Amino acid sequence: MKRVILTLTAIIFTSLPLSAQQKFKHELYVGGSFGMTFSYVSFMPRVQHGFLRGYSFGGTILWNTEKNLGLLAEINFSQQGWKESFPDDPQYHYERRTNYVEIPFLTHIYFGGKHVKAFINLGPKIGFFLNESTSENLNGAKPNSTNIQHYLYVEKYIDWGLCGGPGIEFRTPIGNFQLEGRYYYALGNIYNSRKQDPFSKSAYQIMSAKITYLFRIK
Repeated sequence: MKRVILTLTAIIFTSLPLSAQQKFKHELYVGGSFGMTFSYVSFMPRVQHGFLRGYSFGGTILWNTEKNLGLLAEINFSQQGWKESFPDDPQYHYERRTNYVEIPFLTHIYFGGKHVKAFINLGPKIGFFLNESTSENLNGAKPNSTNIQHYLYVEKYIDWGLCGGPGIEFRTPIGNFQLEGRYYYALGNIYNSRKQDPFSKSAYQIMSAKITYLFRIK
C-alpha cells in the first residue's frame, strides 16, 4: 500500500511542471486592417437597388485569453450606402455613399496548427455617422416607383447591429496576416420609422472582405 501511495505521489509531482508548461499564455496583438465593403440598405416598402462598393480601414486589438478563444476590438472608417440602376432606363444611375466610424466588439474563436489557423469572429458592432454624398444623373427624372429616399438625409446618427464571419490566419516571423470575410446585419434604421414616416425599415446589410496585419506585444 505504501508503495502505491509513493508511486502516485511521484506521478503527481513529476506531472506538475508539465502542467505548468501546458498552461496557456495570454497573447496580445495590435495592428491594422484594410478591406472592401459591399453594402445596401434594406428598405420597407421595398426599393429596387443594389450593392455599393466602398472601402474600410482601421486599427485592431486582439487578446487571446484562452486556448482557441479570444476577444477582438476594432475602430474603423467604413464607407457604405446603396446604388440604384434602372433596367428600363439604363441611362440613369443613383448612388448614396455614407461614411461611418465603426467599433466592433467580437468573440474570436480560432483553431489549427502552429503556423496556419482558421477562425470565426462574432459579436455586436456600433457605428457613428460622419457624412454622406450623392452621385446621380436623374435631373428630376423618376425612373423608380419609390423615389423619396433620394431626398432624405440620414436621420439616425448611430447605427448598431450584429456581425461575424470566417477567416484564416498565417503566423510568420514578421507578424500575423489574417484574411477574413464578414457580414453585418443592422438592427437599427438610418431613417425615422414612425407610422407617418415613408419607411418602416431602412437598415444596412454589408458584406466585407479584409486583410489584417498583427504583431504581438505581449
